[in-house]
Amino acid sequence: MRLRLVVFDVDGTLVDSQAHICAAMARAFGELGVAPPPRAKVLEIVGLSLPEAMARLVPEMPPADRARLVVGYKAAFAALRAKTCSPLSPGAQAALAALVRDPWVLPGVATGKSRRGLEEVLAAHDLRRHFITLQVADDHPSKPHPSMLEACLRETGVAAHDAVMIGDTSHDMQMAQAAGLHWLGVGWGYHPASELGPGVLEDFAQLPHALAAIWETAGA
Repeated sequence: MRLRLVVFDVDGTLVDSQAHICAAMARAFGELGVAPPPRAKVLEIVGLSLPEAMARLVPEMPPADRARLVVGYKAAFAALRAKTCSPLSPGAQAALAALVRDPWVLPGVATGKSRRGLEEVLAAHDLRRHFITLQVADDHPSKPHPSMLEACLRETGVAAHDAVMIGDTSHDMQMAQAAGLHWLGVGWGYHPASELGPGVLEDFAQLPHALAAIWETAGA
């Protein structure tokens, strides 16, 4: 047996944060007197770092105004999070608990959230103890750049062919491909399943079987 690494995205994968994301985006745009993008457009950029997300949402907007959007979004999201925490996706808690019972599997996180935002989510749901490596937007280029996953591999010593990225967006899948990892999409997130490749989970109960199939393909 060899050590395996399973890296999770957060927003749209482990937690359903779309209500906070869309509300914070509406508030940030409203402070500039600009109509917010449609909900579908907002969900397309989930997982990207905020500067990259704003650049994609409003490429015609002057950079200084996009920077104000980033600041406004962070403040709005923090205020919303202080009132209520985004709920876990169904089955996430049980799936993580099962993973950590396997001594050969190291769970990690690669997210477009800030470190502060991630730590607050993990604390709210008592998940921090589950993860060996945490990679956030503060320390890396935006997804789909492979930097986050490369850091996960360095910190755990696991080879790329023994690692899997689990996420809900095409940004996650492209990041995994760039880093040489296997990947699994989740069908309950923010990008259509058709954009996530052939391996898409319908619920977390399918995760053990999907991982076993990947490990078998990678070799014992």
